[in-house]
Amino acid sequence: MAPRRSWVEQIMGLPVSVLARGEAADSEQAEVAVRDVFAELSGVDRVFSPYRTDSAVSRLARGEVGWDQVDPLVREVAERCAAARELTGGLFDAQVPGGGWDPSGLVKGWAVERAGERLREVADVDWCLNAGGDVLVVCPSGEPFTVGIQDPRDPGRVIAGVPRTGGAVATSGTAARGAHLYDPRTGGPAGTRWLSVSVTGPSLEYADVLATAAFVAGDDWPAVLLPGYEGLGVLADGNLSATACWGRA
Repeated sequence: MAPRRSWVEQIMGLPVSVLARGEAADSEQAEVAVRDVFAELSGVDRVFSPYRTDSAVSRLARGEVGWDQVDPLVREVAERCAAARELTGGLFDAQVPGGGWDPSGLVKGWAVERAGERLREVADVDWCLNAGGDVLVVCPSGEPFTVGIQDPRDPGRVIAGVPRTGGAVATSGTAARGAHLYDPRTGGPAGTRWLSVSVTGPSLEYADVLATAAFVAGDDWPAVLLPGYEGLGVLADGNLSATACWGRA
């Protein structure tokens, strides 16, 4: 069995873990790459967290700064959020009821994917980067990792596993934060009989956005997915429903 090493830090209010597999998993290059990943994600949190009073998002909300005064990265994320709204027909929207702006539904996947580029620079190591259930997989060996899908009725239980040799897995639902998602079409809470929707695909940014949009869509969630993305929905009774190519590595 190939050597393995793992790291974990609390960032963005959630555990971020990195698993390395391969002969160079214990190398200094791997160690530096993981430190860089954690540092980049911590930096993103300082800028975008709605829970930090000094973040750009919080300062925008209080009217202390305007869009022309924030870091260009914030404006880039705003543009990405606007594009995601168009892409999902309004099912994903960073504009929240009351007129605020909260890009959290896009930022985590976008940030993890950006940070994951540091891991790709380490040759001959397979990586699994997990940020609170949003997962990026890089497997130059071609040997898949099996990513567990959390049971939304029992966060300590895995309800399904999906093999991945690359790309992303993202989940949106009630397991981590309860019924926190809203429906941009109504401005009220998302009303659905689904407890979670998980999405796989090449981009974690898009998988994250599509998982949110699919959960909000309710029974029509499979129609939200883009080509190259597959989904798994979990109903309140524990029954699972998957798209045709779910589970292909």
